[in-house]
Amino acid sequence: MSTPPWDARDRLGETLHRLRMRGTFYCHATLADPWALEMPAVPDSVSFHVLVAGSCRVEVAGPDATTSSALGPGDLALVPHGRGHVLRGGPGDGPAPRVDLLPQRYVSPHFSVLRHGGGGAAGGGTAGGGPSGDGPAGDGRTGTTILLCGVVAFDEPAARELLALLPPVVHVSAADPGPTPVADTVRLMAAELAEVRPGGEAIATRLADVLVVQAVRAWLDRDPAARTGWLGALADPQVGRALAAVHAEPGRGWTLDGLAREAAMSRTTFAARFTDLVGEPPMRYVTRWRMALAHDRLRTGDATVAALADALGYRSEAAFSRAFTRTVGRTPGSVRARPAPPS
Repeated sequence: MSTPPWDARDRLGETLHRLRMRGTFYCHATLADPWALEMPAVPDSVSFHVLVAGSCRVEVAGPDATTSSALGPGDLALVPHGRGHVLRGGPGDGPAPRVDLLPQRYVSPHFSVLRHGGGGAAGGGTAGGGPSGDGPAGDGRTGTTILLCGVVAFDEPAARELLALLPPVVHVSAADPGPTPVADTVRLMAAELAEVRPGGEAIATRLADVLVVQAVRAWLDRDPAARTGWLGALADPQVGRALAAVHAEPGRGWTLDGLAREAAMSRTTFAARFTDLVGEPPMRYVTRWRMALAHDRLRTGDATVAALADALGYRSEAAFSRAFTRTVGRTPGSVRARPAPPS
């Protein structure tokens, strides 16, 4: 019996729903040509850059080549995989200082206002107006670039599976047709960060989370790569049902026969198709998924090893610990968050 097409869309929608983010840092930058900034690598994170005004290009170095993407006003660039990268305004390939080492005004521990660059219409150096309260955030003159930037992290295994599939840069143009209203979100963010107001940072950071989901959704809609690998398996009418069942009930006593029944396929055919689509055998995937969930729970410190063993279908704490160490490469105890020492 075939699965209605909306079931596959629901599974993709559930994956997007799981894109719950932790904001690591956000920055409102007013930059004068010529300028360049190095964004350091931040493991297990995604960086985003919204060009409010001016011009900018994003450069991400890879093992074989550098991916470069030119942004126009209202465009959004997403840089996944925690990679370091460079932002440049204007011509040339001059030195790019690390953004976290530049003087900037910290509105809070997780939000800063930066003015940088020299020789352009906005004036040189890090002095000047903008959200610091000394003047407008940028007057739109030639040579002035305004960027909204952020770094967010994800803790949920489904989010990491999805983000691992993204290309080095996801570029969403304000002019792109389609149902993703990135430009509307960008305008709201720009309005909130144009001047410091009560609650402005909280609103802007939540809008940043929305922007990341919108960028991923735009990639899902337009890139053929989104229909292969793990995502292709999730959308598959039969294998996708088995994946969804594992995600919904990771602690169930899964066997190859049980997964094949979920997919309404024979054991042999299911195993071959699952491995072909996902890239690993079904039961290895089940174990890896369970251990990814356990790793997140241990890292946040909200579960004991014994409770996780029971919740994830292991008959003993020792069996769970062996599976965890074999899969993750570390013992559960070495991952588990330690309580803060008394002050």
